[in-house]
Amino acid sequence: MAIRWPLLVRRTHKWLALVVGVQALLWTLTGLYMVAVHIDIIHGDNLVRTPAVQSFDLSRLSQPSQVVAAAPGTSEVRLQRFLDVPVWRAETPEGPRLFDARTAQPISKPTEAQIAALARRIYTGDGKIVSIRLLTTAPQEMQSRKPPFWQVEFEGWNRPTLYLSPATGELISRRHALWRVFDFAWMLHIMDYDERTDVNNPLLRVVTWSTFAMALMGAWLLIWSFPRRKRKKA
Repeated sequence: MAIRWPLLVRRTHKWLALVVGVQALLWTLTGLYMVAVHIDIIHGDNLVRTPAVQSFDLSRLSQPSQVVAAAPGTSEVRLQRFLDVPVWRAETPEGPRLFDARTAQPISKPTEAQIAALARRIYTGDGKIVSIRLLTTAPQEMQSRKPPFWQVEFEGWNRPTLYLSPATGELISRRHALWRVFDFAWMLHIMDYDERTDVNNPLLRVVTWSTFAMALMGAWLLIWSFPRRKRKKA
């Protein structure tokens, strides 16, 4: 039995158009959302305030060399504040550690109450803290970050959430409802339903090549249709 190529190509083109069309619609809708909502809002820049710059009385502070001597292998020492107390932040082989800048003595890791106070200081909203947890397993929205970290969620329609370092209390990231919608839209857009980071995953390549094949089939069907119509007229 001879293969009826026009019929086969037409049917294949039809089903490819259906599959690719659904994904094309998702590309359009998700792309529209990602363009409509400003990227600064997605990043949550409006959720946190920049700490006020305060000067240090260097004459009353210990030397960074004392911190390096207390924590061998330290690669960086930086002066900053922790709840209005000047501290040396040391990048040690075990991770960041805080030292009292006045005595060069190590500071214990922030407690839950201190983390709550730090979160309230940088949060720009008026909502109260509804939950605070020390996470050892990263949730979906923090898969790109290595736990542990503190999760501080505030009340509000957009569920604003701050993530802070358990070692220094520094802000790691912020999340909210619009970011979570963006993350879901990004997943649909790049078709990476696992980690949501691979923009060159196999599924996306399959759909891309299917779109190309559909275009070629459509072009072939268009060319094939013209001589057929002329023969009918004759």
